Amino acid sequence: MELAEGCLLATIEDGVGLITFNRPEKHNAISIEMWAGLETVLRGWESDNDIRVVVLTGAGDKAFISGADISQFEKLRGNAEAQQEYDRLTSGGRNSLAMFPKPIIAKILGFCLGGGLAVAMDADLRIAADNAQFGIPAARLGIAYGFQNIRKLVSLVGPAQARMMLYTGNRIGATEAMRIGLLNQVVPNESLSEIVKDLAKTIAGNAPLSVRASKLIIDQIMRDPGDRDTEAVNRASIECLNSEDYREGRTAFLEKRAPIFRGR
Repeated sequence: MELAEGCLLATIEDGVGLITFNRPEKHNAISIEMWAGLETVLRGWESDNDIRVVVLTGAGDKAFISGADISQFEKLRGNAEAQQEYDRLTSGGRNSLAMFPKPIIAKILGFCLGGGLAVAMDADLRIAADNAQFGIPAARLGIAYGFQNIRKLVSLVGPAQARMMLYTGNRIGATEAMRIGLLNQVVPNESLSEIVKDLAKTIAGNAPLSVRASKLIIDQIMRDPGDRDTEAVNRASIECLNSEDYREGRTAFLEKRAPIFRGR
């Protein structure tokens, strides 16, 4: 599937949905149209039981996403009023990504900057090639990185490292990003695709209801206590206990074979 005039690609294989930001000539800078395409894909995949995990990646070998498309800034983000409209136009894609109920893996190589880092932080797991570079250049553009994005950054790296990244606007390499908690794993560039493929395959082979429940519970833990949906957590736990997959897991264990989970 091609969206945003081919700037966003979506494919499905063996329970894994792959979304590719496809503007290598602009280091995969993300445009308003790409945000709209992302919303379309994720909304469709949310209810597709054949898709168990999603991988996000960038086309080419230079970037995951280098940030928002700065060429749209003058027209669409020229002042506070324009920024509000830009936020409205992109909110569907951003919310679909943040609220997607299935695991998302960010497969990162090259530049992962600004809005690109925000996309990566919305993923559940971030696996990066050793050539990846990370940064938030907001201070060099005279703009403020959004509240939710900074909150995610602080939750991953802590306030001290978040301040360093935001105040300086400096880029850091994959090794440093791993050290401060921004990444789950750093791998050789040439091994990135195979390692992410194996990871996605492992997750896709596990019980979907169990994995989704784990994601839900972790997300709720990260919220303020007053904002937590304990009823949703309880429902997810009950759904797992009453599922065919739970019976299949027990049976497979007793029969000493690999379970076959169907997500129900």
